[in-house]
Amino acid sequence: MADLTSRQINILKAVVEEFIETAEPVGSESLEKKHNFGVCPATLRNEMAKMAQVGYLSKPHSSSGRLPTSMALKYYVRELMTPKKLSVAEEVGMKEKVWEKKHDFNSLLKEATRELSKRSRKMAMSATSQGGTYFSGMAHLLDEPEFLDIDVARMALELVDRVDYWLRIMDSLASSPIDAGEARLLIGHDLGEALLEPCGFVFQEYETGPYKGIIGVMGPARQRYCEVVPMVNYFAQLISEVAR
Repeated sequence: MADLTSRQINILKAVVEEFIETAEPVGSESLEKKHNFGVCPATLRNEMAKMAQVGYLSKPHSSSGRLPTSMALKYYVRELMTPKKLSVAEEVGMKEKVWEKKHDFNSLLKEATRELSKRSRKMAMSATSQGGTYFSGMAHLLDEPEFLDIDVARMALELVDRVDYWLRIMDSLASSPIDAGEARLLIGHDLGEALLEPCGFVFQEYETGPYKGIIGVMGPARQRYCEVVPMVNYFAQLISEVAR
């Protein structure tokens, strides 16, 4: 991963956050108006061009603006974003829903998936290494402009029936270790399907007794990661603790 200057890091953070809010390519003039970088639009364009050369930004053919790549989004999540801390009331509310199902793991996992979808306003899924999968909130996909493309929406919904797809994701975890407690991110081409290029999957592992698996949310690549990542991490932790 190429090193970025402090100015480029600030610009990249602004580009990612603007993209998350608007779903549109980000131009140098709009950045200059909204952020006090202390440089002119021409300098911003030059810096953005440099970041494009090393893989952090891309330039759609029909736009003068730039889009963050999957590499940029991952860098943002790992290094730049400030996670939103869950309130005590939110944690208690989530735990109460899951706690009621603690004596039946499948019911617990199904309830956790439903609650994660409700609170994240995304399609949530969970899977066990034994091959069980649960989904909730598929209609949330249609709230996002990326899924107004019928082919993208169909591909995402087809994954509901593809247990083999989720088992492959779980099998790949051992070969891609990350720091304990960090959410996993699959963005764009990471998802292994060309039609899912504008999509992102945020998930975390859980392990409790004989059960091991993942829980997460599927949505656009430009998710509000500062909210989604802490929520996914909390539900994975909750499943691991409550089901013991």
